[in-house]
Formats: sequence, structure tokens, C-alpha cells
Amino acid sequence: QVQLVESGGGEVQPGGSLRLSCAASGSIFSPILMGWYRQAPGKQRESVAHITSGSTTHYADSVKGRFTVSRDSAKNTVYLQMNSLKPEDTAVYYCRLVQRELALNSDYWGQGTQVTVSS
Repeated sequence: QVQLVESGGGEVQPGGSLRLSCAASGSIFSPILMGWYRQAPGKQRESVAHITSGSTTHYADSVKGRFTVSRDSAKNTVYLQMNSLKPEDTAVYYCRLVQRELALNSDYWGQGTQVTVSS
């Protein structure tokens, strides 16, 4: 089993910055992918950014140029640096880890951290 714990959420004014962290613990075997998703009230969960085992990064169009995903493999931690935040970035942000277990991909999620962008 893998446990994911997010931190760093909060309330910030438009144009501000936040840095989210997600620390993974437990039985971790070279994750294929670690990343961030978000869900705003009344909307479906959407992908924000992720980083693969080969350090390739992917971003949603809505956050390109503003958000940066990074990973510290030694600490099994993934980060999301969020700059130039907008009210539409308000959501619960979830961390995700995918790794190979017994020839299958196993999918783990954190419990989420609230990000509120408001003046």
C-alpha cells in the first residue's frame, strides 16, 4: 500500500503563489507517474500536471506557463509550484501516484488540499 499526503494549500489573492507538496510513503516501487489533479465545486476532476519516471512533464493548457511540477525521487515527493494564480484555479487539489505492481498499474490518490484564490 501507498499513502499520499498533500500539504501547502490555502487561500491567496489573485496573482499570488502557492507551492503544494505530496509526500508518498509505504511500498513504493519506482512510480511510473506522479501528478496533480483538481476538482472545483460542481465540476469533474481534471488533470493539472504530472511528471513521468523519465522526468517528462505534462500540463493542462489552462496552467501552462504558470504552474511547474517537479519531483524529488529520493524523498518520494512531488511538488506543484503555482504562480499567477487566478480565481478559476480554486479547487481541491489531489496528488496521484501510479506504479507497476504484479504486472498491473496501481493507482493511488491523496485526500486533497484546498486552494482558494480570492480577493
